[in-house]
Amino acid sequence: MDGHATATVQSFPAPHPVRRALRRFASRPWAASIEYLARLGYMARGVVYLSIGAIALLALAGVAPHTRGPIGALAAWARWPQGVALLWLTGLGLYGFAGWRAMQALFDADRQGWAPSAIGSRAGQALSGAIYASLAVSVFGLIDALHDWRVGELEKTSEKVAKVMAWPLGPSLVMACGVFIVACGLGNAIRAFVDDFGATLRCQARVRTWARRIARLGYFGRGLAMLPVGVFMTAAGWHAHAAEARGLGGALWALNDQPGGRLVLALAAVGLVAFGAFAFVEAWFRPIRPEAALGAR
Repeated sequence: MDGHATATVQSFPAPHPVRRALRRFASRPWAASIEYLARLGYMARGVVYLSIGAIALLALAGVAPHTRGPIGALAAWARWPQGVALLWLTGLGLYGFAGWRAMQALFDADRQGWAPSAIGSRAGQALSGAIYASLAVSVFGLIDALHDWRVGELEKTSEKVAKVMAWPLGPSLVMACGVFIVACGLGNAIRAFVDDFGATLRCQARVRTWARRIARLGYFGRGLAMLPVGVFMTAAGWHAHAAEARGLGGALWALNDQPGGRLVLALAAVGLVAFGAFAFVEAWFRPIRPEAALGAR
């Protein structure tokens, strides 16, 4: 679901971030605003995946009761004194990330062109943007729910699936969604071995080398985590039984009782943490030029 730019950025030290930001805001304030909102978006994505992976690891260690999906993981932050402020920043960042995905998909911000592979990549970026925009809406819904102490009501995957089941061809749609999630999971796992994740980073060669390793682990772990979600979703559609569908947290925790499941859960959890860490690397080192996407000079 993530696009991947084909252009390679040469290795050289980036300018001091504060000086660079000041120059950007002085010369193109509108472009700088979009850029740094997008960078906040990458960090927000990192917070989401770090939270999910960390809680999964804590669950394996017996510290947390079970793994959680994105909203459940973010809800855990709200128990800290500054947690609600972090949720606000995460929600705003996710909106910023969704907007940047829209620029990548619609305006070709990464200059991928119109080759079939590029069109597929940009379509994936558009879908990614829609998903993160939906997650941002859920984050602000979580903030509202915290005031009413109703956090547990937010992430009921089976209820959402049941509504889709009631549509014409609903079970087929649910099953198709499950197959799509499985395909995305496999795609992420394959990308871990074939993509050059350092190609779009503006940083020193040593940093790029470590970033590649973190990204490979992260994409493999995210792909691994998506597979049980897709399998449960497909089974729910096949059996026309919405209760079989599970969100990310529930699907991951279901692995805990399977032979070898704890090892798979551990690999997925570590990978999700790595994916979140790589999102922070992208926030810091990835060139983001909204003016290029809109044709401004």
